[in-house]
This record gives sequence, C-alpha cells and structure tokens, in this order.
Amino acid sequence: MKRYPVFLHFLIALFLANCGLSEAAEKHHAIAMHGEPKYPPRFQHFDYVNPDAPIGGTLRLSAIGSFDSLNPFLLKGVSPRGLGDVYQSLLERSRDEPFTLYANIAKTIEVAEDRSWIVFHLNPKARFSNGSPITAQDVLFSFEILRESGRPNVQSYYQKVTAVDIQSPLSIRFAFEEDGRFEMPLIIGLMSVLPASESLKTDFEKSSLTPLIGSGPYLVEKVEPGRRIIYRRNENFWGWELPQNKGRFNFDRIIYDYFRDDDVALEAFKSHRVDARFENSATKWTSAYGWQSGVEYRQSTPKLSLPAPMLAFVFNTRHEKFSDLRVRQALTHAFDFEWVNANILHGLYKRTHSYFENSPLAAKGTITKAERELLSPFTDELLSSVFDKSFRLPVTDGSGRARDNLKEAQGLLLAAGYRIKNGVLTHQQSGQPFEIEFLINNTDYIKLISPFQRNLELLGIRSNIRQIDTASYQNRLTDYDFDIIINSWGQSLSPGNEQAFYWSQKAATTPGTRNYPGIRLAAVDAMIERIATAGDRDTLVTATRALDRVLLAGYYVIPLYYTDEQWLAHWPEIKLPPTPSYWGTGPDLWWHEKNS
Repeated sequence: MKRYPVFLHFLIALFLANCGLSEAAEKHHAIAMHGEPKYPPRFQHFDYVNPDAPIGGTLRLSAIGSFDSLNPFLLKGVSPRGLGDVYQSLLERSRDEPFTLYANIAKTIEVAEDRSWIVFHLNPKARFSNGSPITAQDVLFSFEILRESGRPNVQSYYQKVTAVDIQSPLSIRFAFEEDGRFEMPLIIGLMSVLPASESLKTDFEKSSLTPLIGSGPYLVEKVEPGRRIIYRRNENFWGWELPQNKGRFNFDRIIYDYFRDDDVALEAFKSHRVDARFENSATKWTSAYGWQSGVEYRQSTPKLSLPAPMLAFVFNTRHEKFSDLRVRQALTHAFDFEWVNANILHGLYKRTHSYFENSPLAAKGTITKAERELLSPFTDELLSSVFDKSFRLPVTDGSGRARDNLKEAQGLLLAAGYRIKNGVLTHQQSGQPFEIEFLINNTDYIKLISPFQRNLELLGIRSNIRQIDTASYQNRLTDYDFDIIINSWGQSLSPGNEQAFYWSQKAATTPGTRNYPGIRLAAVDAMIERIATAGDRDTLVTATRALDRVLLAGYYVIPLYYTDEQWLAHWPEIKLPPTPSYWGTGPDLWWHEKNS
C-alpha cells in the first residue's frame, strides 16, 4: 500500500487543486449508509438514553461457559462478555437508525461522493487508557494487524481497501476497490483502534489473559480465568463529553460471573447474586420468576425494531434427497408450528415468514413492479410463484393432527418419486429409503425436533437426532456434512456485503461460509450485488425484498419463530430508559437507583 510522506501528499494535493482536480470534500460529523443522519452536528445525546442517569454502583451479570482470551479480535480463543467497552472505534453507531455512524475517535470525516475513499480527521483529545494520544499511525497499525490476523470476516472486508495514506499525524485516508465499496467507509469507521506497538504486532495472535490497551470507558480491573471478570469505569476516559456517551456507561463496576449452565445462573439471579439477565427460554420466562423474600423481580419487555433472526430447520440441498423442491415443501407441511407454539413455547412466539421478519425489508403480499423488474431477467431459473403469488407457510389448527397438511405432504412426495415400501418411504427409482439425521449441539432443540419426528414417521420417514460437542459440530458445518440443522441468521436494517457470505453461489462451494442450504442461483447473486451497491434506501429495500422472495420460494429452510421483544429480568434497583432503541436495551444504558 502507498504511504506518502506528509510533505509529498501536500504537494500532490496542491497540484490537483491547481489543475481544478482537488479531491477535497466537506467535513462531516456523521455518515449514513443512505439518506441523512438523524442527529445534527453538536447534538446533545441519543434519544434512547437517560442523559441524567446517575453514576455509580455495581452491576452484576452472568455468562455461561468460560473464557480463555482477552483478545476479542481473534477467532482463536473465547473472549469474556463486556470486553467491547474497553475499546473505541473511529466512529460510533447509533441504535435508532438503520446504519449511521457519528464522530468518535475521528472528530470529522470527508467522504467521496461515490464512496471510493474516506478521510478520518482524528480528535486531538482522543487518548488510550495509558494517556498516550491516538494518532493516524495507530489507525494504520490497527488496520494492518486486523487485516492480516483478525477475524475472517474482517480480513475479507479489509482486503477491499486499495490504499491507505497518512496525510498528517491526525488524518488518514482509505481508498476502496469498486466492488461493494458503498458500504466500506462505514465498515472501516467501525474499526477499533489499538496502539501501534512492535510487541503487540509480535504477540497479537497469541491467546492471552493480559488485556490489550484500549481507549474506551472501562478498564479490565480483575480477571479470574474462566470464572469472573471485573471492569472498572475509567474516570479519565477522554470521551465522556461526547454526545453519544451521555447517559451511558453509568456503573462504577461491571462484574460478569461465569456459570456452568443457565439453570445455575438463574438461581444466582433469584438469590440476588446477579442483578439482571436476558431470558431466552419461554418456559422460564412464564414460570421461573416471581416473589422472592417479599421483593418482586421486574420483567421488562423492551420492543425490538430490528429484523428478527431467521431461526429455522435448514435443508442441505447438496444432498440428493433435499435437492428436489417438492421434498422440501413436503417436509415444511409436516412441521406443525401451531402445536409447538401452544404446547412447548407457551404461545409466546410468532411464526417467521421472512428472512427479514419484523422489518420494512420483509417481502409481504404480491410482488411489486420494482421487484418484478429486478427479477424478470431470471424467469428461466425462478418459479412462477415468485411473480404471481405471495409466500405462505402452511397453518394447522394446533391439535397436533395436521391431517390436511400431511395429506398435502404425501402428494408432494408421491410427485417426487417416493412410495411407501414395507412401511418406509422409499425412492421408487433408486430404492433408497428416506432417512434424516438432525445434527445439533444444543439439547434445547430436541423439544422442537421430537414432535416433528412424529409427523415424519407418519409419512414413512425415518429420522434420528445426533447431538455432538461444539467443536465437532462446527467442523461438520464448515464441511457442510449434515442433513438438517437448526440455524439462525441475524440481519440488520441495512444489509450489505455479508449477504454474499450467506447466500451466494461462491459461498455454497466454499467451506466455512453461512450458506448452509447450498443455495446456487444467479438471481440471488444479482440481488446481493444490487443490495451491496444500492445508492439510496429505496433501491436497497426493493432489492432486499426481491432477495427475500427468491429465498422463501426455494423452501431452503423451514422457518420457526421469533419475538419482537427482549425478555429482561432485573431487580428493582436496576433502572432502564423509557424509550428503547431499535436494538431494545442493553447494560450500557442502565443505572442503579441507589445513586439517584
């Protein structure tokens, strides 16, 4: 990468200016993926905080499992919860906009109109926790070390940078390749900045319980390996006066205690050794909380306005038995969500009908003219239903019988060449019995699979559940060595380059991606490209809805369920702001009532 000395860059800029070709741009306090930032220059605070929240007290939280590394930037090792508050990025994301970043370590930015480059002008007040100033050299060092040794997705993104130029001790410019560059200024803006150091460069890839030097609002105060980590509020944090930090990071100390399983963590909460916990179990949420020693736990349900994760049974279409759409449709009819929700999930969930559920990005109703125009070049590979029907999942009366649905499933399997032979569904041509292995690493999934198995048995399909350890499970996913798994894909209100990692043809044949179903469609690739290069919000929404329609019509998964609420149990002294963000709530927004 080119790195021009400061005087040479000045001469180049002067030459371009004299030629009428200056690349200078207006300096901004924020950058939005599309449209204008919600918050103006010199705004006071985010709307979802309590700017008058008192400072003080200790917040005790729980985590499950263990940790063995204090380097959160590596794939190797498991980092503890809360470590993100030790570091700061160039720009800070707001949580009540689809994707907008505000000045943070970078005080101002300049961005090319075509997003081909961005210049970060650093805040001269920005400091690492040891008091040393943050410079452009630190930014360059962080970029290079994360590109070379960081997490795979980070490395992939950072490879799109074509040049990095230090323009002055407090200014640095990044340039991007054309492919997918519209999002790249924001991705680089989210980069955490580490201090340039030869020792860090040498030891970066070593898993260690020695914390890296950060520049955030908290410091690592004490570590009990694998069991506990304590963070202390940094009174000397350079960024306390920034508007995005008002009303946040209010506790003097935050403690994460690690427990071997969630039941033990729940008991720790009930005995008031833990102050708050997010609940993921519908059974526990409805029955495990109540009065304790005359004090009632609070059960708060902040609303979520993000796309709900697509939690689903996933078919591996690389296997011949799942390559036939009719088979995937038949198995979708065999899953009785209404019974599962009523009898296992306490009726607390809604059925997922979109890869972008609970958001304006979801494809609802019949196809629009704009979506049709995007997909019309691919009519040869797409089903006609994409263009003339809205997607609908089968529904039952919740009785568990689902006779009509099973009858529909039988007809689809018959059309796909299957017959019942000696009580077993068998492919007429190959003579192979239809057998399914559900691969899991989470015992909780058994309760979802078991009622499904009963309906599969009525269709003559043999199935078994194989539970394996996390490492073995990940290895099999990496190699796509499974029949059916239960997986979850998270989404944002501003999807981008990550969609290629989820659904592209290249990802389908590359080990270790998240295209677990093995989707291989030119239409999908085209919609991903359209999303990644969208220059305005309307284009992004249209392309995302078109992608959603294609994915749904292929029946690559059996969608399960979602909730548009967070389930937060907390003791009365832990207070929350009244207005949730799109992301709901989080510990950085809370405060302790005793300090009011």
